[in-house]
Amino acid sequence: MVTEFRKLNHDWNAEPNAPEPSVQVDGCDVVLEFFANSFLFPRFSEGQRLRLRFTNARRYRLGPTNDEGWYRGQCRFSGEAPAWGEFYEVTGDLKLERSPHDWHRVGDARPAGRSFLFYFRDETFECEADDWVLEQ
Repeated sequence: MVTEFRKLNHDWNAEPNAPEPSVQVDGCDVVLEFFANSFLFPRFSEGQRLRLRFTNARRYRLGPTNDEGWYRGQCRFSGEAPAWGEFYEVTGDLKLERSPHDWHRVGDARPAGRSFLFYFRDETFECEADDWVLEQ
């Protein structure tokens, strides 16, 4: 089975130098906040934070790998993900045998649903959830 990546952030992105991502659990949802990239997307003001809500989440992680590790092949998707710094839905082979062990469980033990991946400058965010929405 092949790993496939579908880019989800087409007219927005995280601030490239200091996005400062943070995660909150809101019931069965996971909310990821970070600074918007106002340099590339001027519709956002400098210092504006964006929120991604992952609905009916099962688990999430925010931790290593950073951009240097990704380019050095230390990420399970190094050499496969199209680009660093983007937000993807990942399907096919999720390479779970190479997955980090710093996941936080949110919901029940139902099947994983959809797998989302966001590469920030110094961290990687992953979440298994039913869906996502950008809240501004």
